[in-house]
Parts: sequence; C-alpha cells; structure tokens
Amino acid sequence: MKKFGLIGYPLGHSFSKNFFNEKFYSENIDAEYLNFEIADIKELPKVLLNNPELKGLNVTIPYKEQVIPYLNELDPDAAAIGAVNVIKFVQQKGKTKLVGYNSDIIGFVQSIEPLLESQHKKALILGTGGASKAVFHGLKKLGIESKFVSRKAQKGMFTYEELTPEIMDEYKVIVNCTPVGMYPRADEYPDIPYDYLTPNHLLYDLLYNPDTTLFMKKGADKGAVVKNGLEMLLLQAFGAWDIWNK
Repeated sequence: MKKFGLIGYPLGHSFSKNFFNEKFYSENIDAEYLNFEIADIKELPKVLLNNPELKGLNVTIPYKEQVIPYLNELDPDAAAIGAVNVIKFVQQKGKTKLVGYNSDIIGFVQSIEPLLESQHKKALILGTGGASKAVFHGLKKLGIESKFVSRKAQKGMFTYEELTPEIMDEYKVIVNCTPVGMYPRADEYPDIPYDYLTPNHLLYDLLYNPDTTLFMKKGADKGAVVKNGLEMLLLQAFGAWDIWNK
C-alpha cells in the first residue's frame, strides 16, 4: 500500500487527510493518507525513517519554508517562490530523492484568473508567509504587479497604516494570506481601510472557514467581487496528486 501524508503544526483543521482518503476509497486506489503533526521540522527525518512506504507529502504551516534544507531538489516554481507544499519521493539508483514543488501557485492562478478584469493591474498581498510568496509569483505570471502589506515596516512593503485612499485606488486586487478571520476567530478581519473599496475591487481570501469571512463581507458591502480559498485548496490538492503521479 502506498502512503502519503501531511506535515505541519497544528493539523486539527487539515482538509487534506479527508480529501485524499475519500479519493482513495471512491477510486479504489490502494493508498492511505496520514497526518504527521510535528512540533519541530527537525522531527521530519524520524517521520521518513518510520514510514519507508511514503511516496509523497504535503507541507503546511509553519514548514513551507523550513522544509527546504531537507530536500534534494526544487522545481523551478518552488525555487522562485522559496516555499514548498508538495514533496515527491523519487527512487534513483536504490536511493530516495526528495523533490519539492509548489501546487499553491497552481491552485491560486487557476482560481483567481477567471475573476480578473482590465482594471485589475496591481495587487496588495496581506501577509508575508509561504502562501503569500506563492500568491506573489502567481500574480506575476498573470501580469499583475504586487506589493506585500506587513504589520511591521519592511523594505519594499506597505504597513497597514500606510494604506491611503490613493494606494487603495491604485491597487484594485487584495489577497488575504493571513490567518486573520479564520474559525474559531471569525469575528476578526485584516485591518485595511474598507471604506475606500469600490465595485472595481476584487478581494480574494485564502481562508475558507468560515465560507464568508468578515474580510469578504466588508468587501461585498462595498460592491467588491469576493472569493474564498476553497477552490484554490481543491485545485492545489489536484495539483499535488498530478505531481506525485507524473
């Protein structure tokens, strides 16, 4: 039996285990998918040693960047992004090579592309973690120039306090890559000036629990187009399966 799994911490909210095990059951695939909740990335070698049947892993928060030194190779997208969410186990000359990929970029691009219109030329990316880097490179592939928004002042980025009416008018796409607003803290939302949003804006939230986050609701109240991250999540899972099987 083939084994696949997920590393991250914590994993209580994980979608992948149910998704893949249901897929294996419904398609009669002889495989199982396990959660490996590790409190430190240094525990990864032990996971690999104890599970020699592993053919692939997904990687989630907080290890998308920390996992890279443990890999033998990165595909070009993962290298450019600097974050990995899929590991493929490749057998070569009796040894196992670990190759890192990023299917977040696949899921994000396929999900947001149909929503883009002529006014969507620049984007604000809320957050600076591994997922935000995939979003940055995905938008770049779609010809959209992006700026990160961070809580702390960093070179080449905006802080939330710096988001003026002019900036909000110039950057018509806003992507939330932070966990702010995720269940059980669904009464929270990223601190952007929602009053300056218009029907020309597009708000995309990587979160999907709840279905409609306060970030999305406050955007919709101003007439903006809004979308959550569930479709991206499904598409990146399909992307991971394609990577493991190609």
